[in-house]
Amino acid sequence: MKVLIRLYATYGLFIFSSVFLALLPAFLVLSLKRRWHKSALLLNQFWGRAFFTLSFVPVRTEWRARLKKNQAYVFAPNHFSLLDIAVMGYVPKPFVFVGKISLTKIPLFGFMFKKLHITVDRESVRSRYLALLASCSAVDEGKSVVMFPEGGIKSVDAMHLAPFKNGPFRVAIEKQIPIVPVTMPYNGMILPDDGKLLMRPRRPKVIFHEPIETKGMGEKDIEKLKQQTFWIIHTELSKYFPHIQSQTPETYENR
Repeated sequence: MKVLIRLYATYGLFIFSSVFLALLPAFLVLSLKRRWHKSALLLNQFWGRAFFTLSFVPVRTEWRARLKKNQAYVFAPNHFSLLDIAVMGYVPKPFVFVGKISLTKIPLFGFMFKKLHITVDRESVRSRYLALLASCSAVDEGKSVVMFPEGGIKSVDAMHLAPFKNGPFRVAIEKQIPIVPVTMPYNGMILPDDGKLLMRPRRPKVIFHEPIETKGMGEKDIEKLKQQTFWIIHTELSKYFPHIQSQTPETYENR
């Protein structure tokens, strides 16, 4: 079984890299001018979808509400696996990721990510502030934003949410746009964050919950919005993993 898993993981890595390299010339051209970035972002999403199709594990998507065509959103997904980034390619809108600055160190991919998305050093107050400004600017350009509210893969136990950061909720309230909680229950089992990069052949699933409106909200409402989003994702996860039902946002705050 371990041999088969390793073979499948090697195949998945080959597909991921091959599709990226095939699209790289287009990424490089489309990143040259900002007005072409939306096309590059859609191509970025195609890359994620092509990866799952060619890996024989098409993603199951579940929509709890219809998204408005010309509306920008902040998408707030749980983050248990590197696979989460590719799964978010199923968002049907041009969007930018807010991701850790270390991603820019990956050869070729890092160049593309820096050109098209927003990087942040979460240890730097200034970097977090600049990422917030860049996120708001992206919304002004008609793009949606994907921000992992856990601030990275931080969970100390598989399938448990880490406490949420304020970033996604601050952007949503600042720009008065809806925030969409997103639950991805299986990614942490398919590609665990254990440094081995061994992907299991199981179909991912992503649930896009009903958008939460933020019109009329102010800074004082950030905590309420954060808690509401946490509980929507947590409640969904507990359907798949009953052992986390007693978790609260503070459960792992000091661990």
